[in-house]
Amino acid sequence: GSLEDQLHKLKQYELSVVQYRPHMDELEKIHQEVQESMIFENRYTQYTMETLRVGWEQLLTSIHRNINEVENQILTRDSKGITQEQLNEFRMSFNHFDKNRTGKLHPEEFKSSLVSLGYNIRSDRQGENEFRRIMAIVDPNNTGYVAFDAFLDFMTRESTDTDTAEQIIDSFRILAGDKPYILADELRRELPPDQAEYCIQRMAPFKGPGAVPGALDYMSFSTALYGESDL
Repeated sequence: GSLEDQLHKLKQYELSVVQYRPHMDELEKIHQEVQESMIFENRYTQYTMETLRVGWEQLLTSIHRNINEVENQILTRDSKGITQEQLNEFRMSFNHFDKNRTGKLHPEEFKSSLVSLGYNIRSDRQGENEFRRIMAIVDPNNTGYVAFDAFLDFMTRESTDTDTAEQIIDSFRILAGDKPYILADELRRELPPDQAEYCIQRMAPFKGPGAVPGALDYMSFSTALYGESDL
């Protein structure tokens, strides 16, 4: 069922357990009377008042924990603007590749998870650059792992947004080795021939500081391509 259905059933279950409290109080009273009568052993049951009390409290705690988890999932789903199916898919993929159950993915595990979700990461240099760009987004502090929140933010952005000019500029910047311009030879080396020629023909000459002969302006190209002149 939906997360809302799960939440409804959990709250009904919680109510039934809470409503059992008077019976627990009655058992406590009987237990006290038995103790006062100096009866310390009951061969008719394997349960003690202590095990009943702890079991009831643990059950209630477990229900509360599950309610909080479902409420958090609903909040995450609604705030991210994704469907429940997408949230479940992202969580299942993350958990599948989190072999050690640490709540973190190492880069290769993260890459495998992306591929399992249909993300196309090429096995050539361009693919390596693209994955490097992605890692800079999900692990900006270079910790060497990807937490679930960062993973979910990235997958949400990928599933709800198209590429922005800023993302394309970041990709070109990596190809250009962090230079503010890129050369035709670099484009031809890093991109498929048709894509490289498309960019070379449409990029204006770079006129900024440090320009060299043949320098191409990938920033204005990306901005014009996506119509985001406010960048």
